[in-house]
Amino acid sequence: MAKAKEVKPQEEPIEKQLWKAADKLRKNIDAAEYKHIVLGLIFLKYISDAFEDLHQKLLSQKGEYAGADPEDKDEYKAENVFFVPPSARWSFLQSHAKQPTIGKTVDDAMDAIERENASLRDVLPKVFAKGNLDPTNLGGLIDLIGNVALGNAKARSADVLGHVFEYFLGEFALAEGKKGGQFYTPRSVVELLVEILEPHKGRVFDPCCGSGGMFVQSEKFVANHQGKLNDISIYGQESNQTTWRLAKMNLAIRGIDSSQVKWNNEGSFLHDAHKDLKADYVIANPPFNDSDWSGELLRNDGRWKFGTPPPGNANYAWIQHFLYHLSPSGIAGFVLAKGSLTSKTSGEGEIRKALVEARLVDCIVNLPAKLFLNTQIPACLWFLSRNKANGGYRKRTDEILFIDARNEGHLINRRTKELSEEDIQKIAGTYHEWRKLKGKYADIKGFCNSASVERVKELDYVLTPGRYVGLPEEEDEFDFKERFTSLKKEFMEQLKEEERLNKAILENLKKVENV
Repeated sequence: MAKAKEVKPQEEPIEKQLWKAADKLRKNIDAAEYKHIVLGLIFLKYISDAFEDLHQKLLSQKGEYAGADPEDKDEYKAENVFFVPPSARWSFLQSHAKQPTIGKTVDDAMDAIERENASLRDVLPKVFAKGNLDPTNLGGLIDLIGNVALGNAKARSADVLGHVFEYFLGEFALAEGKKGGQFYTPRSVVELLVEILEPHKGRVFDPCCGSGGMFVQSEKFVANHQGKLNDISIYGQESNQTTWRLAKMNLAIRGIDSSQVKWNNEGSFLHDAHKDLKADYVIANPPFNDSDWSGELLRNDGRWKFGTPPPGNANYAWIQHFLYHLSPSGIAGFVLAKGSLTSKTSGEGEIRKALVEARLVDCIVNLPAKLFLNTQIPACLWFLSRNKANGGYRKRTDEILFIDARNEGHLINRRTKELSEEDIQKIAGTYHEWRKLKGKYADIKGFCNSASVERVKELDYVLTPGRYVGLPEEEDEFDFKERFTSLKKEFMEQLKEEERLNKAILENLKKVENV
């Protein structure tokens, strides 16, 4: 009899193994604080690996590296590699990992790297010598991250460590819950935005960029479709300095130029860092229903071409800020609270009407619940196009595509959902077929509908997809009378059961009293 083949259990991906080990070392440190420790070390490992790879080539003195000085900063600058001084190289840190002063050694390393690399000034965390971080645990983390070296080539290191960095960002966001959502947009939402927008060439802008996930995914999109990464240029702004630092590290670890990702604590409305920018793509996840956006100070701002947004809610301020920064053929995709599709308070309905009448609204996607970590507010995606009769796409000036994706996605834990690759392709594919010159688009009841602007006008400019897509085929024959009778029967049975229980309780009480 042939021996059954032994099935080996599938090994967990490196990032999951690392996360479990790193989380064990966290002990009593809050996730919000611990993320800077771990992500800072991963970043340090990345720049050290990239430096060492080039350093070895310079030491070899072969070919184009003949006569080069391995300690000359300009040699590294020319290759877009950060210069890492001897006291900050990973080999040095690892050799000191068991010392009780390792925290100060790492902080000093971060300082030394910032001094040698102007673009990293005020970016790196110096939190390693704090009293709540045990030197033994820090040494354990250094050893753990040191084992990630899967080949010394810069590209391989960036790919592996970049993936680990991105995975850790998501896990820390989950661990932090509401606070985590302020710096992290769920990856499946970012992937959906990017798949629909297809930013393959031009200027990409995110005026509330968080930890830079939109940019990373845009670059991935180009790479996955055999484009040239240099065909994209990144522009961003973030008002939270801690989050901006994460973005700078997240982009640097991917080799993405972040020189135009700016920070100021006033934010995009009061201090627009890219005032003259006209972007080909705007991609963003602004704060939902933000009431603290300094609207009273901006009543006469030139960006409000379609109406002055209310000071108590920034949704329509964000929409017009995005439009202000779009080029004549630009397209914007962004997340907003679902209430933005119906709200009529303080002139929002009139602004929405003006946007529809100006033929700027291209597509609306209703998202499933539980996708976001920081809010339970229902969300949607807006897509605006400056030119709906543009280029290689069909003229769709008088149409808006509505997609109701509420039933897509799956739970990854009790509180959080995510969209699968199939969900993303289904939604993005629907939009692309609708937009193509000879696309195979067709309305699907309960999922998508291409509505005329006239139809939107009839519905008083409400943009909720459910109003347009209708019920799925299987729900069209819904028998209200039958369902009501069934529910009533269930309710009456529950009442009878409750009466029976109450009666039994009273009888038992009487027995107790008579004892």
